[in-house]
Amino acid sequence: MSNIRNAFANGKAFIPFITCGDPNLEATGRFVRAAAANGADLIELGIPFSDPTAEGPVIQEANLRALQNGVTTDEIFSFVKELRRDVTVPLVFMTYANVVFSYDTERFATRCQEVGIDGIILPDVPFEEKGDFVDICQAHGVDFISLVAPTSENRITKIAKEAQGFLYVVSSLGVTGVRSEITTDLGAITQIIRQASDIPCAIGFGISTAEQAKKMAEYADGVIVGSAIMKLIAKDGANATDAIAKYVRQMKDAALSAE
Repeated sequence: MSNIRNAFANGKAFIPFITCGDPNLEATGRFVRAAAANGADLIELGIPFSDPTAEGPVIQEANLRALQNGVTTDEIFSFVKELRRDVTVPLVFMTYANVVFSYDTERFATRCQEVGIDGIILPDVPFEEKGDFVDICQAHGVDFISLVAPTSENRITKIAKEAQGFLYVVSSLGVTGVRSEITTDLGAITQIIRQASDIPCAIGFGISTAEQAKKMAEYADGVIVGSAIMKLIAKDGANATDAIAKYVRQMKDAALSAE
């Protein structure tokens, strides 16, 4: 088993998402270390893809910048190995099925195990099609993390019962991105999950403010934020480290205030 459960051992978890290679891997390393030092309990690392269908404009543009800068999956694996010299929080890749297929699923899972990746999230793989990945990942100690969306409805119980690591609860219909208001009945969704499993659940998509983080943490075990962090990087580039550190601390404190 991976270390993902440890992310939820210190109260409500804060989980930032950072695209690898935007603006370069050296800067990404600073961002990850700053996040870990300021309260991030688990960090999602995005492997850039040319057609990130779950992402809104902010993360799409981050993917494009990283790819234009020439970052490769092999370089990202080497980067994670280097991170693991001092970064101890759980690390999870978020990418797309084609990235894993093109690398070769067995080889991808093997490399994840070698460098210390605890799990992977593939938002374009439906629950019913996870069989192409889950057994291989499990054989290498890598959790295949499932998602529950507002449209999952009568599938939520089944997804929760088979979930590994943590369950990613999608807050809203559509793609990632900052939202002024989240109207999904997340209390009902998390209640169904908890009746089915003791798997930790974390809510993502659309969360950007401390107030939203506190509200989401009242329902779930953790809060995931991506676009708001990538906006800081789009604004400040390689100089975004201090802004990320401040933001992560603010959001972790907000999540903890829900307890």
